[in-house]
Amino acid sequence: MAWHNDIGRWGEDVAANLLVQKGYKIEARNWKEGKLEVDIIAADSQNIVFVEVKTRATMFAGKLPEEYVDSEKETNICRAAHAYIKQNRITKAVRFDIVSLLVDGSTHEISRLEHIEDAFYPPLRTVTAGSYSGQHRWQTKGKRRGL
Repeated sequence: MAWHNDIGRWGEDVAANLLVQKGYKIEARNWKEGKLEVDIIAADSQNIVFVEVKTRATMFAGKLPEEYVDSEKETNICRAAHAYIKQNRITKAVRFDIVSLLVDGSTHEISRLEHIEDAFYPPLRTVTAGSYSGQHRWQTKGKRRGL
């Protein structure tokens, strides 16, 4: 397997452990619907949380790992979340988080680990009228927070 896949999978393990330590229950990992994927789906008492994990060994061009989650990636995660919610009849509030890891590529020593809650919100174009029958409460506070 390619090095970037190995470090990505390792980063997802670190992120899942972090979430469990914070009291989340891991519902699914690498959940797929067609070509769409969510790295981690977790839950707490109030929310179902769709988590994108970004692991990088360097800050290429001065960018932090979470800065690689662009609007296309956000839209795809939201579409996958929509499918998961419908299939599993989720009624909890929905949140989109990012876990960002910056590591040494050879030693796997973590130099930065951050869990960004409410990292982004679903673009309106991913939600169709009546698609949730009033059961879901999408977070709609704004575009992106702090990124």
